Amino acid sequence: MQITKELYDFFLPRFCSSCNLKLTIEENILCTVCFSTLKHVPDSLLKSEFQKKFEAEKIITDFASLFLFESDGALQKVIHELKYSKKFSLGIYLGKLIAENLKHKLLSYKPNLILPVPIHKLRKAERGYNQSYYIAKGIGKRLNIEVKTNLLKRERYTKTQTALNFAERKSNVSNAFALKKNGIIAGKRILIVDDVITTGATVTECGKELLKAGAEKVFAVSVGLA
Repeated sequence: MQITKELYDFFLPRFCSSCNLKLTIEENILCTVCFSTLKHVPDSLLKSEFQKKFEAEKIITDFASLFLFESDGALQKVIHELKYSKKFSLGIYLGKLIAENLKHKLLSYKPNLILPVPIHKLRKAERGYNQSYYIAKGIGKRLNIEVKTNLLKRERYTKTQTALNFAERKSNVSNAFALKKNGIIAGKRILIVDDVITTGATVTECGKELLKAGAEKVFAVSVGLA
């Protein structure tokens, strides 16, 4: 197996998604140096961010994020590659990292279903895919939880949230989501997956629709926390 890997890397070398240096056999997606720059979100910050983003509206029961999202950092570069370069394996890799590092917390939610935050059909036509689906797929594989993409849809095309402030983000995604089917949602505990949680407005809007359809509880998880 080791010889096969060495041959594969010789003929088809892999490069770090952040610094573009050649990866060793032991490295995956990011080199050791770039991976070491990723900062895990401390529990104290998760608690304060939950209070700030979600507690008042009582829609998202709890949330988790794996890494702090920093501008021009390694995580931003990986997510950018995932979103715009059709590197689906990056999403699955990030999802598996979430599952491995946050397994205890996510399983404590007792989720029945995992739902990626949907993108509008026009944006999907432009990009060709939904990056959050691949993150959700990686989580689902590791935790053996079903991933569904046909329950929730993004009904309204919204501009990118990147340059918007808190109030603008909330207004931008207001009533942007709707249910495709709701029979399967009633009584379920659902985990929503996004790439980065900034204000929490997007997952909150998704949660509203799921609770309307009878979901027991809605939780959220992301790779990055901004």
